Amino acid sequence: MFEELKPEETELVGMWLDLGGSVTGDAVADRVAWLTAKRLKKLAEDGDTLAELYRDPRDGRLWEKLFPFSGGPATLRCISPADATDRFGVAG
Repeated sequence: MFEELKPEETELVGMWLDLGGSVTGDAVADRVAWLTAKRLKKLAEDGDTLAELYRDPRDGRLWEKLFPFSGGPATLRCISPADATDRFGVAG
């Protein structure tokens, strides 16, 4: 089981692990996938950048899930309502 987002967390950056014969996400990448699938509420997405906007129902913070490069592990970062409006065209 993974941990809920902590109040002091503002960014989770997943990394790839090279296992010799395969590449897989690290524990942070797995946690980002779990949070966005099971805990956070999806509000919007940007098809051009593949970014997604989420809200944490526990504290109302807004989170942007993005991929630093195509096919890379996801990053989840806390953003302001103003940034959510600028990036996704929706009010936080």
